[in-house]
Amino acid sequence: MEKIRKGDEVVVITGKDKGKRGTVVLRVDGEHVVVEGVNRAKKHVKPNPIKGVAGGIVDKDMPIHISNVALFNAATKKGDRVGIKVLEDGRKVRVFKSNGELVNA
Repeated sequence: MEKIRKGDEVVVITGKDKGKRGTVVLRVDGEHVVVEGVNRAKKHVKPNPIKGVAGGIVDKDMPIHISNVALFNAATKKGDRVGIKVLEDGRKVRVFKSNGELVNA
């Protein structure tokens, strides 16, 4: 089970964007995620009239390693580690390590 999923609100815990919050837009692979507004890079884009793309310099969100982000816990207003708990009916759910509450996503 993936501890961080698309649509989760995360906090960057290390790197040049430390402290920034954003939502996970895309899960690139098992170890990288793209977070909205984090790890921005300027990319040069060629114009493509067939697709209607104008050329120029575009800001693009680049992937960040999953170990550099933590799930945002609304109760504590901080980033928190995530664990997996099996309920009585056999379902696996994500829980915050600090207070044991379920992750609502």
